[in-house]
Amino acid sequence: MRWEAKLIRHKSEARIAIIFEKNRVLIERIMQVEGSKWSQTKKMWHVPDTEENRIRFKIYADPKTPTPENIRQLKLFSQWLSSKRYSSNTIKTYTDALKVFLYHFKEKPVSEITNDDVISFNNDFILKNNLSPSYQNQIVNAIKLYFRICRDVQIDIDKIHRPKRFKLLPNVLSKEEVKQILNAHANLKHKVMLCMIYSCGLRRSELLNLKFSDIDSNRNIVIIRQGKGRKDRIAPLSPKILTLLRAYYVVCKPKIWLFEGQNKGEQYSSKALQSVLKLALDKAKITKPVTLHWLRHSYATHLLESGTDLRYIQELLGHSSSKTTEIYTHVSTKSLQHIRSPFDDL
Repeated sequence: MRWEAKLIRHKSEARIAIIFEKNRVLIERIMQVEGSKWSQTKKMWHVPDTEENRIRFKIYADPKTPTPENIRQLKLFSQWLSSKRYSSNTIKTYTDALKVFLYHFKEKPVSEITNDDVISFNNDFILKNNLSPSYQNQIVNAIKLYFRICRDVQIDIDKIHRPKRFKLLPNVLSKEEVKQILNAHANLKHKVMLCMIYSCGLRRSELLNLKFSDIDSNRNIVIIRQGKGRKDRIAPLSPKILTLLRAYYVVCKPKIWLFEGQNKGEQYSSKALQSVLKLALDKAKITKPVTLHWLRHSYATHLLESGTDLRYIQELLGHSSSKTTEIYTHVSTKSLQHIRSPFDDL
């Protein structure tokens, strides 16, 4: 979920505006912030401008304007990432992360930055502002990449440590809940989109980037091109989803993309797809804060519970490492259901 926070003046009062695509979960979270309000005129949520809220919504005061050297180094780094064919989102994420680090030591030449400075940065900025391990890890990634291309520096890249990550379990729906969500829509296009995500374990962007030519009905597969990490992969198509796709094609006749917007040849928007899920949840009366990615998690978990080998699941999901796929073993209930609680014997 992408969002942006910025400082504003609203009715002569200092506020922090939070701008995002409509999302029920995020709205509920913002409503829990003391003093949060919805502006009907500005069409945005806003909260009091306090130090706590600045940290919460990652608004950090820039003490001074960037130095010419800062600008030059960030430009070189961005150009290097571009030449390595990193995606535009990754380039922005890494450049923004490096900017935070370089600005912290803007009075110090890059050639004099040491590993001790990285440690002090983690303590004086990351921990002091109570920033997440994932954000800290982003900055570590940017620092490692940046200093790998720098010359004549004192820093030892291999000694830059990463934060210890939280071990969070993926959110998984039951098969009955998935069935309720997929059957909620009468609109054929909306139904097929959600069915494709679950039946093939697709990411949101992978679904939106599908073209009709990526459906191979003779081999019963869908070709997912340039997914996360710029990797192609294939996923099997069930006979049920093929029947739905054929009916969908007869009705909608897409020209370029498999799922198009109101205008022919126009790619379906991410915002509209999120609205499709939200409407399905409302119709199915499911109150959990379900996201599109929950369907992918549920696909993997249900495969595992049906006996599919973990190595095949890794390939189907497009994971580079088996460790990423192994997390689904912690949410599968197949083995747990055979365990008898000693409470039942009391």
